[in-house]
Amino acid sequence: MQNQAAAHPATDRAARLKAETREVHERLDQAIMALDPFGSRDNYGRFLNVQWAFHAMIAPLYADEDLARLLPDLGERCRFASIKADLADLGITAPAALSGAGPVAAHTAEALGWLYVAEGSNLGAAFLLKAAQKSLGLREDFGARHLAGHPEGRALHWRQFTAALDAADLAPEDEETVTEGARKAFAFVRAQVEAEASTAGPAARSSAGI
Repeated sequence: MQNQAAAHPATDRAARLKAETREVHERLDQAIMALDPFGSRDNYGRFLNVQWAFHAMIAPLYADEDLARLLPDLGERCRFASIKADLADLGITAPAALSGAGPVAAHTAEALGWLYVAEGSNLGAAFLLKAAQKSLGLREDFGARHLAGHPEGRALHWRQFTAALDAADLAPEDEETVTEGARKAFAFVRAQVEAEASTAGPAARSSAGI
């Protein structure tokens, strides 16, 4: 029987990740919007807390030398500092460090899955930025810094990332590990959304599916 890695060549890695995580990604998007993040600045603060938790976890990956050899502009892509600045802009105290938090991925292949989720979220942030501007009066230089697109354009920035991701030389048996990393990343963010929804009242908890 042909194994999964052989059936999905490395050059199709980004497309395969999209297909294999579509359902969990859609559920996460629904849970985030159930928080009504642009309904008020309090709600947006909960959304920022989710972003802070995720990017605090993955920030070390952007400084990893092995990953940087696979993804040459990796260090420039880290958005954790922008999220901290957004919190400061709005007078929100950054959340406490996550209890027991450590490296999100002990394996390069798994780390690539986490980074796929992080970089993909920036591609889709154009809609979020417009909503933050329209509903809350936030801007790319105040409160919504981490939602800003790359100066060269979101689409080009994403294509550059996926080209490097597809070109990364991994052993065939590591392909499923990349997918597992992406699934773990989506699950981690969903857990943070549920934690924030639990502080927002019964309606938000119900809408988020908890």
